[in-house]
Amino acid sequence: MSADLFPGFSADWIDIPEGRFFARSGGRDDAPPVILLHGFPQTHACWHHIAPALAETHRVVCLDQKGYGWSEAPKGDARHDVYSKRRMGRDVVAVMERLGHVRFALVGHDRGARVGYRLALDEPGRIERLALLDILPTLVQWERIEADPDVSSHWASLARPAPRPEEEIGRDPVAYFEGLLRQWSNARSLDPFAWEALRLYRDNWTVPERIHAFCEDYRAGATRDREADLDDLAAGKTLSCRTLILTGDGYLDHSHETPLAAWQRTFAPKAVAVDITSGHFLAEENAPETLKALRAFLDG
Repeated sequence: MSADLFPGFSADWIDIPEGRFFARSGGRDDAPPVILLHGFPQTHACWHHIAPALAETHRVVCLDQKGYGWSEAPKGDARHDVYSKRRMGRDVVAVMERLGHVRFALVGHDRGARVGYRLALDEPGRIERLALLDILPTLVQWERIEADPDVSSHWASLARPAPRPEEEIGRDPVAYFEGLLRQWSNARSLDPFAWEALRLYRDNWTVPERIHAFCEDYRAGATRDREADLDDLAAGKTLSCRTLILTGDGYLDHSHETPLAAWQRTFAPKAVAVDITSGHFLAEENAPETLKALRAFLDG
């Protein structure tokens, strides 16, 4: 387990209709609840700098999402529905209800942020506040990829039909995923990542069922998630909760439109933004500034 990374947190195994999920929970039982959702290719361990500090004022749940960490990793389906962010958002609701939380704040990074904003659009009564770390809306990301295939090339690569991406990654998965951590961090190295967190990530990266889950996550992003975004955009649906767009300066392209502008013209017209010095992995590369921004947002 990752007890050393989360002192004072419990290790929770939660059974829901989608299977067994793992989370770590900390903070007072009567404090306002917040769930932290990690991104690709990580696990709940990415929050080890942030969660203990937030637990001083909140009941904090750090969930391994479906296909990641120690949570269920079912086989994908032909329609890519199993790993759609809509279904993964329902996982979050089911987990939080089992833990006694019907309404809660959500902080999501990368794929976790995509689950978060999809859930907030689908079930606005669930989410008190929503912090989205270092992403653009899925439909905007695909617009940029189609305009320039070199932008976020892993999106299209991982979304190719099975089993080709799985087989290519499986030849040397640790080298592949460590290469992404280096490429997307400002340091261009593994230095920002704690040894214990890296160990947990590597344990995941070598499991064929989880490599398949990662690819299915992206296949859903190219199909079901994009379709859901397009439907909501056409319907004029927007986020009703308070929303923070928290971005680093080293990963997303700010040259022709800021992340905040992309969100304001699509799903979050009233969102606020905070930019910090960081590559893509804000919670590990610049934990002090990430924590400062989240505290101000969650407590404000």
